[in-house]
Amino acid sequence: MSIRALWVVSYDKGESGKLRFSRRYPTVEFRAKSLAGAQYVVVPEDRLIPQLLLTELGLIDPEKPYVAVRDDCARQQRCPAVELRVGGPGGRTLWPLLTIHQGGLILACLPLVEAPPDPRLPLPSLASVSQGLALLSGLQGFLCSTGGKLPEPDVLASRLAALPSVLLQVCPLGTPLDVPPQAGVLPATVAPGPGGAQKQPAWKAGVHRGRAVVSVALTEMVRSMQYGNRNKQDMWDVHGMVMCKCEVEGVLPNVTVTLTLPPNGSPLQDILVHPCVTSLDSSILTASSVDENDGSAFSGPYKFPFSPPLEPFRLCSYTSQVPVPPILGSYQLKAEENLLKLNVVLKLHESVRNSFEYCEAQLPFFNRHQIGSVDVKVSSGQLEVSKEKNLLVWVLGQKFPKSREVTLEGSVNFFGHLFGPTDPLCTDLTAYIKLFFRVPDLTLSGCCVDQHSVQVYSSAKPRIVTTRELVSSEYYIWNSTGDAPVSSGLMIL
Repeated sequence: MSIRALWVVSYDKGESGKLRFSRRYPTVEFRAKSLAGAQYVVVPEDRLIPQLLLTELGLIDPEKPYVAVRDDCARQQRCPAVELRVGGPGGRTLWPLLTIHQGGLILACLPLVEAPPDPRLPLPSLASVSQGLALLSGLQGFLCSTGGKLPEPDVLASRLAALPSVLLQVCPLGTPLDVPPQAGVLPATVAPGPGGAQKQPAWKAGVHRGRAVVSVALTEMVRSMQYGNRNKQDMWDVHGMVMCKCEVEGVLPNVTVTLTLPPNGSPLQDILVHPCVTSLDSSILTASSVDENDGSAFSGPYKFPFSPPLEPFRLCSYTSQVPVPPILGSYQLKAEENLLKLNVVLKLHESVRNSFEYCEAQLPFFNRHQIGSVDVKVSSGQLEVSKEKNLLVWVLGQKFPKSREVTLEGSVNFFGHLFGPTDPLCTDLTAYIKLFFRVPDLTLSGCCVDQHSVQVYSSAKPRIVTTRELVSSEYYIWNSTGDAPVSSGLMIL
């Protein structure tokens, strides 16, 4: 549910009204126009709203108690939703306009009805009506005192001045998320800070209050296609991203995160940054994995100054060229009737820390009967058969042996009346091993975020938390004795 527009109008009996507050949401209005099509009715200018609203509510022109277009008995009244007649061809109207008035104050909003204008749906079936009324009721409690009387003029003026900040929290971009606070009490997330008033952007619904913490998590994902065949070139690539969550006081605090590479590290490429980054060296964005490698490419440090949103966000992403994949593998299958002989060798590269959070290899079998018996020996880890009896799971644990090499050798027999899953690609001896692993405190590119390099310009000194990790993604080792699929070009991120 969303709100197209919101108004606060004050009036004295027998006099014209005065617009005290107005808020429109262009993105919601665009949706309303798309939904209504040719029946779309434009919301009038703010200067026309008080007169139209007071006329519809019968609060103006006391000498004319009867207005035909409003009071005719043929017209069906659907309070608290009224029609706002804006004129034009055919007497066009805006519906449903929701209103609540207390004393000399009227609160009105125009909710978005995500349904065709005609025929009109019953009010109880429109969730936007009940949610719009809840929003107006909450705003009434914020602006007005209890007892049915309006607050003093200066108190009302101060609460109206705070209304934009309240709406940023409870109704960001026209979507109600919360109930406004009562009796003019500003919530902590919108209360003015010691630094004075600063205009808050529409994309930021509030400010953080509490302990200051900045968390920066660097994750690199490695993909690989290994064939074990001289006629087919192995391929791999690395894609990294930096996730941030900044719990820092202030409307627009400034934070700078710096990525660094080792002296012999390969420059980062294909860098994309979040829109909140305020400035960036143009040379950072020019390096591309599509172009030929240029030894003069920018190799860091990579500084990203930004003003963070409240929620976690991806600060940047990049690719990196690394000389070798972290785990090299060999997979060989030989078929003998319903029997498959397996030989697998996995070797951890010396540049990779031998400390995994988890590491396992999965060997699926397609277009065959279910696994009947398994006679396989592994040099390290444990071997399991899935419940569906179509998959071998080799759990390698958290460390490779000192030799950094593990092997699997044996045979698998298939029999029975039930068939396993099918795959049009993996026929005959076309098969693969898929690796799943996570290595904490490591990146293949050597990229890292030092705690001391994170700069925060805020009144409170924050706690800085930085992490990095390497994670597998689409990491395949194909059977070298089968027909494995080969990409015609570079792997695309």
